[in-house]
Amino acid sequence: MSQHDLDISLRVNGEEISARVEPRKTLVDFLRDDLALTGTHIGCEHGVCGACTVRLDGDVIRGCLVLAVQCDGTEVETIEGISDSGAIADLQAAFQRRNALQCGFCTPGMLIGAQELLAQGQVPSREAIRAHISGNYCRCTGYQSIVDAIEAVAKQRAERSPPPCGEGLGVGVAPLGPAGEESASVSAFTSRPDPPPHPPPQGGRESR
Repeated sequence: MSQHDLDISLRVNGEEISARVEPRKTLVDFLRDDLALTGTHIGCEHGVCGACTVRLDGDVIRGCLVLAVQCDGTEVETIEGISDSGAIADLQAAFQRRNALQCGFCTPGMLIGAQELLAQGQVPSREAIRAHISGNYCRCTGYQSIVDAIEAVAKQRAERSPPPCGEGLGVGVAPLGPAGEESASVSAFTSRPDPPPHPPPQGGRESR
């Protein structure tokens, strides 16, 4: 420590952290050396390989390109915290089942990137998956099994997700037949019969 070190306070994986750090120390070095969160790896140190991927205030960033002092007052999530939350348990299982990891060096960053993509709530194409993980280098798997695992989880999550509001409940826009008329099956399900006529007034007097 020197007289030039700075005090910072931030939340890491839900825990309040206060520390004194060198102004030049990167976030990934701070996480690994000061907090012993070694799931975040150091690779190229140029923001290219994706090994140091973490979340900063919900955004996926490269920990080697951000200084620890810049994170004062922020919230950081590492692979340890995201894994402990259970949010990526299905992704982790799919990576293991489909041999989407070998040495494991790229896996933490790859999982965080994959979760970012799947959080959009759609089933991405294989091309979209490849494009999204293109900033995470893997030297073992050839990427094919990684794409397989992400695609499988995307489909599983889509099957478990509830339908959009109104879907399957007979409400919303009804499909049209060839003549522009509402299809009979939907019409029969959604239409209501006309109410019965009012009964005649009792006692021969007009109702008021």
